[in-house]
Amino acid sequence: MTLKAHFLQAPAPRLLAELQRQLLPEVRLTTGPELPTPADFEILIATQVTRQQVEASPNLRVLINPYTGVSEETLALLADYPHIAVHNSHHPAASTAEMALALLLAAARRLVPADRNLRKGDWTLRDQADLTLVLEGKTLLVLGYGQIGQRVARACQALGMKVVALRLNVNAPVPPDITVELHPASDLRRVLPHAHVLLVALPLTTETRGLIGATELALLPRGAVLVNVGRGAIVDEEALYTALRDGALGAAGIDVWYTYPPNAEARAHTFPSKYPFQDLDNVVLSPHRGGMTVDSQQQGMATIAAMLNAAARGEPLPNRVDVAAGY
Repeated sequence: MTLKAHFLQAPAPRLLAELQRQLLPEVRLTTGPELPTPADFEILIATQVTRQQVEASPNLRVLINPYTGVSEETLALLADYPHIAVHNSHHPAASTAEMALALLLAAARRLVPADRNLRKGDWTLRDQADLTLVLEGKTLLVLGYGQIGQRVARACQALGMKVVALRLNVNAPVPPDITVELHPASDLRRVLPHAHVLLVALPLTTETRGLIGATELALLPRGAVLVNVGRGAIVDEEALYTALRDGALGAAGIDVWYTYPPNAEARAHTFPSKYPFQDLDNVVLSPHRGGMTVDSQQQGMATIAAMLNAAARGEPLPNRVDVAAGY
C-alpha cells in the first residue's frame, strides 16, 4: 500500500537524491512549495505551515518537522487539529552540542579577541588572566536536559565539571554514564547562584519565553558564562546585553538570536539584535549554524527516511511532540 508524503521546503538536490535512495518503494514523495494535485498526502514534512496547507489534504495525519523544535506559530495552528500527530527530527543534536561546546570554550578563554589581536601582533591579552574561566571544578547548569543537553553534560563532566540540570520530569530516564544532579524547573532561582556556566538548550514555548531575565542573570556568580543554543527569546535581549556590557556576566556564546535576515539578500547586512552585541569582546557570535553541517544534513535525510519507512510499515514514529506543552 502506497504512503504519500510531501516535503514542503524541498532540500538541495543532492540531499533529496539521498533521501529518495533510502525510501521504501511504497513511499511516494513529492516536494516543493506548491502542493501536489490532488493534495492527498498523509504526511507533510515542513518547518512552517499555514492553515491552508494543513487543510489541503483530507488524508493528512502526520506533520514531521525536519529539524529540532517546532515553532510557536506552528504549535498554535496545530492545536486546532488534534488528529494530526507532530513529530520532531532530532538529527542536529550532536552537531548542535558540539557548537555549544565550541562557544563555551571560546567564550571562557576569550579566543575571539585574542585571535583578532594577535593577528595584529598584539600579545597583551596573554597577561590578563582575570578574563578567562577554567572549567575544571566548576558547575554547569543545563536548561533543557534532552539530547543536546545530555551530550554537552557528558563532555563537560569529562572536563571535570559538576553537572546540574533542570527538568520538568525529574524521574524521567537519564544516561547512566553521566553523574547529574537533577532539579525540578521550579528550582531555577535556587540553583542559579551555583552555576558558573549556564547552558540554554530549551525549546521556545510560552513557559520558556523570557525565562532568563535580568533577575536570573543577576543571580549567577560574577564572571559566569552563558551559552544559548536553544532559542534567542528564552533569554531577555536587553538584560543579556546589559549584563555582558557591564561585566556582571563574564562572557557568552550565542548561536540563536533576536533578529534574523528576512530574505537571502539581507543575510550579508543584518545584525542579530537591536543591541550592539557585535561591539562586545566578551561574546562569541554565531549565525545560528549549530546544526548546519554536511554530516548533520545527511543524517537528517536518513532520519526522515527512517520515519517515512516506519509509517509505511505501520510502525509508530519516534519523537512525538506534545503540542500543548510545546515540545
